[in-house]
Amino acid sequence: METLLDENTASGNNWVKDGSAQTFAQDVIDASQEKLVLVDLWAPWCGPCKQLGPMIEKVVEEAKGAVALVKIDIDQHPQIAQSLQVQSIPAVFAFKDGRPVDGFMGAVPESQIKEFVEKHAGPIGPSPIEAAFDSGTAALEEGNTEVALTAFVKILDLDPDHVDAKAQLARVYVQLGEIEAAKELVATLDAGDQKSAMVSAALAAISLAENAVDAGDIEPLRQKVEAAPDNLDARFELAQALLGGGENETGGQELLEIIRRDRDWNDAAGRVELLKLLEVLGPADPLTKTFRRQLSAILFS
Repeated sequence: METLLDENTASGNNWVKDGSAQTFAQDVIDASQEKLVLVDLWAPWCGPCKQLGPMIEKVVEEAKGAVALVKIDIDQHPQIAQSLQVQSIPAVFAFKDGRPVDGFMGAVPESQIKEFVEKHAGPIGPSPIEAAFDSGTAALEEGNTEVALTAFVKILDLDPDHVDAKAQLARVYVQLGEIEAAKELVATLDAGDQKSAMVSAALAAISLAENAVDAGDIEPLRQKVEAAPDNLDARFELAQALLGGGENETGGQELLEIIRRDRDWNDAAGRVELLKLLEVLGPADPLTKTFRRQLSAILFS
């Protein structure tokens, strides 16, 4: 499985260029006969222009040739702003078939820029980072830690603040047994980031892994439970050990058995741990659906 993110993702190319009054006809009028051309009117002193510019370039790069961008410094070429009757900057115009067909002013979110481009050029698909994230997540779910690790590390090289990539990388570390590395990574996230479902799943994975480390060998625990089925402390330790060894189905069944025997035992520890497992597995996993159905049958019987 490829990560879909190469070393040249952030590099520039000829889809973005600086324009001028002298080259406007060729760069914009003529070029728009072949594809959508965006004209970004900006100035060095304009703060919002500095925010908007990189986002437009990113969307254009992601379009992979479906659209071109021509950047015009209005201090150097005021006649273009005058001809387009621009009142304030940043101002962006979409040219098609040699004429302006749409535009917007001011700094807008990247998602809105993408919608603006897709309105005139058609769908441009996921960005390289989005594609790499999907690829890395699929690899993580398949247990392919090498591909997942490569994908999320590359994403964070390009976007160090990508919250969900940090969360997924933490889960990779958990699978590799690097619990401290996972904890250090999630510790870099702000409190607000905890609302992300993927961060929550990463924290649950870390918690399960930490408990499993202290759970001991599985066989002695299994024998202990067989000898005393009502020993819920031993059954809970067995469940943790099984989950730590990747035996999610067997471990989950032990947690369900604890809930079945005493749903309030140890402050509902069986249910709390089962919910952590469901969070790590995710809603699409068949085990999640099975465990939720069995849990409901126990709680509402």
